[in-house]
Amino acid sequence: MERGGYIYILTNVNRSVLYIGVTSDLVFRLIEHREKVHSQSFTAKYNAIICVYYETFTDIVAAIEREKEIKKWRREKKEQLINTVNPSWKDFWNEVKEW
Repeated sequence: MERGGYIYILTNVNRSVLYIGVTSDLVFRLIEHREKVHSQSFTAKYNAIICVYYETFTDIVAAIEREKEIKKWRREKKEQLINTVNPSWKDFWNEVKEW
């Protein structure tokens, strides 16, 4: 049985950084970021805990491929992607945590 996956984009309150990640459990992974479980990580260092974008995939391989694709993009293109579904850059945490 294939496991589904997610890609997500995090930022900080100043929107000065963007972090693209992939996971099979979005709720668990966002909790890890928010609680800074990995204290030496990029997201902990730059306080990137605001989830401004995510996509859902039926299998993790497709999610990994999409993550690699987006990571290659320039920042402007990543911002355009976020703006297509979240023009105010609200934090999707409240939505995701209810899953």
